[in-house]
Amino acid sequence: MYRAAKHKAIDRNMFLSRRLARLTDDPMTRREREQRRSVLHRFTLDAVRTSTRNVARDVREARKDRHGGAPNVPIPPVLKAIAQCESGGDPRAISPGGTYRGKYQFSFSTWASVGGSGDPAAASETEQDRRAAILYRTGGPGHWPVCGR
Repeated sequence: MYRAAKHKAIDRNMFLSRRLARLTDDPMTRREREQRRSVLHRFTLDAVRTSTRNVARDVREARKDRHGGAPNVPIPPVLKAIAQCESGGDPRAISPGGTYRGKYQFSFSTWASVGGSGDPAAASETEQDRRAAILYRTGGPGHWPVCGR
């Protein structure tokens, strides 16, 4: 039982390590993979599990940096600039009048038009990034008349 659990944990660690390497544009060579697997086999099960948790955390951070947290929604640099201009990048930002909300300062009608529901400022940052990417694909930076220039 212990042996099977350890092999499963090592396989998960290797999968996540390869994903992290791809996300950071530094793919692992076959030799690097073999070395990593060899080192992991020397660890105890608890140490492998700890290492796997750390690699999973690093993958989440790398994914967030590269894709705004969404696995298949790349966030173009122009959207990052728009978010910085609109709200300082704060996903909970609300305009003084309350009309525009969230990281990209969506109005409720615009938010609904791209499939959002509820309050944009209450949505996760990943969800806001997703909806902004949809909006950007449909009309470019023109949806943000001041910050989209």
